[in-house]
Amino acid sequence: MKHWRETAEIVDRVAALCREGREAALATVVDIGGSAYRRPGAKLLIDDGGTLLGGVSGGCLEADVREHALAIVRAGTPRLLHYETGSDADTVWGLGLGCEGAVDIFLQPATHGPFQHLLEPLAVYLEGDAPIAVATVVEGPIGVGGVIVTSTARRRAGTTRNDALDDALSAQAAVCLTGGQSATCEVAGARAFVEILLPPPHLVVVGGGADGEALAACAAPTGFRVTVVDHREAQLAPARYPTGTRTVRRPPDEGTAGLPAGPDTYVVVKNHSLRHDREWLRAFLRTEAAYVGVLGPRARTEQILADVDAGDAPRVFGPVGLDLGADGPEQIALAIVAEILAVRAGRTPRHLRDREAAIHAG
Repeated sequence: MKHWRETAEIVDRVAALCREGREAALATVVDIGGSAYRRPGAKLLIDDGGTLLGGVSGGCLEADVREHALAIVRAGTPRLLHYETGSDADTVWGLGLGCEGAVDIFLQPATHGPFQHLLEPLAVYLEGDAPIAVATVVEGPIGVGGVIVTSTARRRAGTTRNDALDDALSAQAAVCLTGGQSATCEVAGARAFVEILLPPPHLVVVGGGADGEALAACAAPTGFRVTVVDHREAQLAPARYPTGTRTVRRPPDEGTAGLPAGPDTYVVVKNHSLRHDREWLRAFLRTEAAYVGVLGPRARTEQILADVDAGDAPRVFGPVGLDLGADGPEQIALAIVAEILAVRAGRTPRHLRDREAAIHAG
């Protein structure tokens, strides 16, 4: 879910750089082995002034990638970088990497060439709700740097300048779209990275105010598409919320029509009005929303749940949030977002030191 937002931010930035007549290179993690901080699809944009947007590691690779990227900006030729660490990390690449693993990073020009030609269709896809496949040739005798973008609607944009490779890459992208997983694979004698971007979940915050603003500010950077609903115009001023937040002025008696309410929607009801909270909870319980949280003390929440006859519905979380000892809007927002992430991942919250399986395992 974070990769969708990260990609959208990079597409916007590259488009702005193109309008300014500037240059940039894009680094993308295409394969990992062992321990790695970022997953395949993580991106880092490096402009001609050396400014960075995004990230491909926990900070240990960015400086070296930046130097290679500036060379790519000058030469205009894509390149595949390989980083590997072992038990003696300080001697590998001279970078002092702290993780034992391998990372392949593909560097390509961003402001001209195949990626630049796909800025407009990518922007359109990223405004929608369909999964997207971005298939890039990263190594091989032909087509390196060529990109094909498609969606579940079977629309296709981009080219490798080789018809047979285009068709093979599109077919592989369709396979990955069906499986919903990114993959590095061999396609028509070339090595390609097919990144699957899944539409991020929606978070509907019912009620503005300080805690609504804090919740939006915490959720948006993690990848949620945030909608704030309030009946008070003053609580919906755009300056209060992160860029991209949708605001909707609506009283509870107008219902949920036009609001996100599908199975990948998470709702937090927090109007500080017993009547409004009751009506909004009743309205969202009629939808497919996966999670409906209610902010407030336990006694108040139990009263609201009883009033709407919610019973012990497992998707209702009230009081909302993990038990972090949170105090104040920002900490409460963190507790709520952490709970939603755990629910979405099907995880029982616990300390990572107590987890024996790999952190990113299902």
